[in-house]
Amino acid sequence: MSNISRRKLITNGLAAGGAMLAASSCSPKTGPTIITNKIQDVTLRLIGSGAAQINDIRVQAEKDLGFKINMRALSTAENIQIAITQPKQYDIFDGEYFSLPLVVPSGNLQAINVKRIREFDTITPIFTTGELFPGARVNTSQGTAPRKVVFLKGKDSTEFAPEPTDWATMIPFQYNADTLGYRPDLVDSKIESWADLFDPKFKGKTSLLDIPSIGIMDAAMIMESMGLLEFGDKGNMTKAELDKVTNILIEQKQAGQFRAFWKTFDESVNLMSSGEVVLQSMWSPAVTAVKARGIPCVYAPLKEGYRGWGGGLGLSKNLSGIKLDAAYEYLNWMLDGWVGGFLSRQGYYSAAPVNARKFMKPEEWDFWYEGKPAAIDMIDPFGKKIESKGAIRDGGSFTERMGNVVCWNSFMPQQVYLVYKWTEFIVA
Repeated sequence: MSNISRRKLITNGLAAGGAMLAASSCSPKTGPTIITNKIQDVTLRLIGSGAAQINDIRVQAEKDLGFKINMRALSTAENIQIAITQPKQYDIFDGEYFSLPLVVPSGNLQAINVKRIREFDTITPIFTTGELFPGARVNTSQGTAPRKVVFLKGKDSTEFAPEPTDWATMIPFQYNADTLGYRPDLVDSKIESWADLFDPKFKGKTSLLDIPSIGIMDAAMIMESMGLLEFGDKGNMTKAELDKVTNILIEQKQAGQFRAFWKTFDESVNLMSSGEVVLQSMWSPAVTAVKARGIPCVYAPLKEGYRGWGGGLGLSKNLSGIKLDAAYEYLNWMLDGWVGGFLSRQGYYSAAPVNARKFMKPEEWDFWYEGKPAAIDMIDPFGKKIESKGAIRDGGSFTERMGNVVCWNSFMPQQVYLVYKWTEFIVA
């Protein structure tokens, strides 16, 4: 069913008394859409990080789908907390896969029937089989790689399935390979190693991400690259390893190495834009946002590799009836391509790249995914120039970047102890 015909059906509705087809019988891409003349009365409440709760996406979704979207931007910690403790406060959870070992056992997300996701077979195999493409595996040995937590054993299960099933925890829509960002105009050398964050010449000018589960992994990447520590799995540290990492972090903090710590997308952008920080943990779209202000910023392709992550959309257990139908329509819309193209212009990767490509200029696709020199000036989703003709994406192509992920954002078995030790570092 095309976007246009589906949109008309949703907007106009069916005549009163029209038959309702059971959604569970739909097959991907070809199954019928449940529509009623009450769809326009629906308002879906989304919670998620500021990186994806963007007004432009909300406006386009409401235009295409015919119902209202209410987006609430939160810090990662707040987002996870509400998902676990306040299921009646949201309809759709926009979260990272690493949070699912925390969120799923709460029972607050209902299993997603993949047969109702029309574009499910266009999702990159990074999420479904753990491969970049058939025959080329992604490193999923360290951390909570999305593939480990995508599927559930059954409709009413809270156990992750080792193999694909018809029931998903979340439907992915974006992912990336994270690294350090820096200001080349304020740094007198090329940043090539995680170890550079602890270089004394940047004393008082660096920042770490203040999200315990992620910040601790950046710290581990730094310490491993310096030869201070070795880890069997940076995404599953022992108490002894957490003690050592924390002690080194406290030493660095007390020596004045850090200028600040950030929790949100906007905080990282402001720190870098102001020049208060010249080198820090950073997300690709944040680097894009700095560039959009006319300020040089580089997303460093570090020799030790990247920290990977993936984000998706989950459904509240409280959804039913027409609101549940609308929520499935929103999930399907997120994979149709418009959002993928929008987010790709910020530096994210789309979970359905073949669809995102339809909403990108060939020159944009070549720059963001193929790693080719920009044939035209690159413009961000908000109309601002971020790269000049001839520029090459930091880190190169999709294959080069995602193929060099060495660990994934993670929920650790020692999570409680991790948060305790991280807090000890932050308040030291």
